[in-house]
Amino acid sequence: MSDVLDRDATDQPRRDNPTVEQLEEEGEIAADYIEEFLDICDLDGDLEIDVRNGRAYISVTSDEQDDLSVLAKPEVVGALQELVRLVVQNNNGSFSRLILDIGGSRDARQAELAQLVDAAVARIEEGAADAALPPMSSYERKLVHDLVSERGFTSESQGEGRDRHTVITRS
Repeated sequence: MSDVLDRDATDQPRRDNPTVEQLEEEGEIAADYIEEFLDICDLDGDLEIDVRNGRAYISVTSDEQDDLSVLAKPEVVGALQELVRLVVQNNNGSFSRLILDIGGSRDARQAELAQLVDAAVARIEEGAADAALPPMSSYERKLVHDLVSERGFTSESQGEGRDRHTVITRS
């Protein structure tokens, strides 16, 4: 395999098919970092590590959801997720695709995305040729593609970088 295929977009080595053990190790490294972060912020949180779909998933919950409300904002979760990915990469030398969820933020965002898709599908059913959604991360675009497919429509990502977005059309 060529060297180009063995690197991610930031030119960091990646593992195309990490083992469950490697993903669990990523989760442990990430959890240690998040625990320290929560301690510094003087916040309580319970961490759960899960491995599915070739990714490590870290969930942070609290009995006092207000404690996590600031951290659960999508921009903050995204930024913290990137920091955690860098920590993992620094520890094991390869790019991480781990997903971080704080206080149910991922479920809340998925519900928002479902509403966006429903509104876009409604525009198409009313006669629009297509419907473009706002720019979003690759993970969110993947969720949108899945939602669109479930509704019997077609979608594709368009644009580059921060402007990359999803366009929905009839099948």
